[in-house]
Amino acid sequence: MKTAWKYALAALALALALAPVYWLVTISIKKELDQFAYPPLWWNFAPTLEHYRDAFGARSFGRFLANSALVAAGSTLAALLLGVPAAYGLARFRWERLSFWILSTRMLPPIVTIVPLFLMLREARLLNSLLGLGLLYTAFNLPFVIWMMRGFFDEVPVELEEAARLDGDSRLGALVRVVLPIVRPGLAATAVFCAIVAWNEFLFALILTQTEAAATLPVGIASRVTQYEIKWGAMSAAGVVAMAPVLAFAAAAQKYLVRGLSLGAVKG
Repeated sequence: MKTAWKYALAALALALALAPVYWLVTISIKKELDQFAYPPLWWNFAPTLEHYRDAFGARSFGRFLANSALVAAGSTLAALLLGVPAAYGLARFRWERLSFWILSTRMLPPIVTIVPLFLMLREARLLNSLLGLGLLYTAFNLPFVIWMMRGFFDEVPVELEEAARLDGDSRLGALVRVVLPIVRPGLAATAVFCAIVAWNEFLFALILTQTEAAATLPVGIASRVTQYEIKWGAMSAAGVVAMAPVLAFAAAAQKYLVRGLSLGAVKG
């Protein structure tokens, strides 16, 4: 009986979580008349792809998609390249005060920093550029990468590195050939988080970009809201397309998201 209740609660939680996604998908394939029907049409409607044609028909949509992919991939890779060595140093050399200051950079709400960041990027002539936006996302993801990866490095026994160094390997070689393969689940989870943050970010992309050449997909979707109308169908279609790369990336990294057995196999 308890097992049945657990499955029932899990099914209910899953339904509540997927309901907005289902609504988004159905709005993207409903005709405008069916979108505002009352009572709502959950499944008995004639599907159409006109909203997808409307979304993809605009030249700018492909540019928005490419900009988001470039910024998300570049900032995630840069944050990992900078954050992983820093996290390893904090895990092995125990710089506790420095760790707190790194974490404190995540405590400020983003809206507080938008004005100084706007002025700094303007002075550096990086305003309205993918490079400036990528640097900004890298800076925001870096504290999370350091703290997340530090936890994984703490769980790797130091004895494994010492054994590698006794065999003639350097500290860097032990990190690359011994430690990083063990913490691949942590790398995957951290990369997925960073990619999602950069892919979905809206506030800074809206304020720091003024033209389609540097605007990202969230800004492009929001541009469907005008003073004359709101294109719910086109926005929903673009939203469905925006979900697909993140879901594909998370699915590809799924096997690494569960911690490997070696993280706890040599403990105790």
